[in-house]
Amino acid sequence: MAAVLRGSRYLVGGCCKHVDFAFVSTRSMASKTPVGFIGLGNMGNPMAKNLLKHGYPVIATDVFPESCKEVQELGAQIVDNPAEVADKADRIITMLPSSPNVIEVYTGPNGILKKVKKGSLLIDSSTIDPAVSKEMAAAAEKMGAVLMDAPVSGGVGAASSGKLTFMVGGAEEEFTAVSELLSCMGANVVYCGQVGTGQAAKICNNMLLAIGMIGTSETMNLGIRLGLDPKLLAKILNMSSGRCWSSDTYNPVPGVMEGVPSGNNYQGGFGTQLMAKDLGLAQNTATNTKTPVPLGSLAHQMYRMMCARGYANKDFSSVFQFLREEEGQ
Repeated sequence: MAAVLRGSRYLVGGCCKHVDFAFVSTRSMASKTPVGFIGLGNMGNPMAKNLLKHGYPVIATDVFPESCKEVQELGAQIVDNPAEVADKADRIITMLPSSPNVIEVYTGPNGILKKVKKGSLLIDSSTIDPAVSKEMAAAAEKMGAVLMDAPVSGGVGAASSGKLTFMVGGAEEEFTAVSELLSCMGANVVYCGQVGTGQAAKICNNMLLAIGMIGTSETMNLGIRLGLDPKLLAKILNMSSGRCWSSDTYNPVPGVMEGVPSGNNYQGGFGTQLMAKDLGLAQNTATNTKTPVPLGSLAHQMYRMMCARGYANKDFSSVFQFLREEEGQ
């Protein structure tokens, strides 16, 4: 890729990593050219909206046409399939539920790689197996395109407010161009290393998130059974050493916080089925690397059990409700 600018050291998006940008792709100069967006679910929808708010023309598609309505009303161009997106845009973001979905969207009969342009920048923000990210990057490279993995953390609230954290893996010389787009949707854009390392960071984060949510739910349930007011208990936890994201930002107990899924019958947010999927990815990578993850394994088992008990489409914080029902309350 031709170098158009040489820089010294640059601090990106408030993250702590200084990156030596010897090469900056011509893509970073493309500014407000169209951006493709594939996958307009709970996370993809607000992410695409933030691109529109920042002045980027968006060309979008989703397997469920009704999911496209909101962004279309805001000015996005809707097309029928990923190949059509690739035909009209040379910067494409995908936000999909699982590895099979990513493989289909990139390599299927109407996939991105059927019509991808040489020099295109493909950013996959799905949470998938790192091995699949590497496989898709290799397939993109054969077509003259570059794929970066950039999974996110922060949930639907952060997606809506543009405060996601992106964990980016891929060619370092493309990080400037990637950051330009992702900073419209996130507060932190962190370079992790080569393709697949963004996924590795995300899998580790979500394993800890699941363990923390289960621990918070168990703690809150125990305190309630001991006669403590849940709001008081949460206040105490959040000024003490037990404080965590699940207790102070995403509390699982109905009525303790406003604007979180527990206050809306666990609707919206990050689904239990998706958490079970991410924990499965963590379990697979732990097995492949011979890494002991006993609490991660127990969390995986619990979220799989919840899926079998009717919680699959509820937010993952519904583990609190699951524990209450298990004890017959």
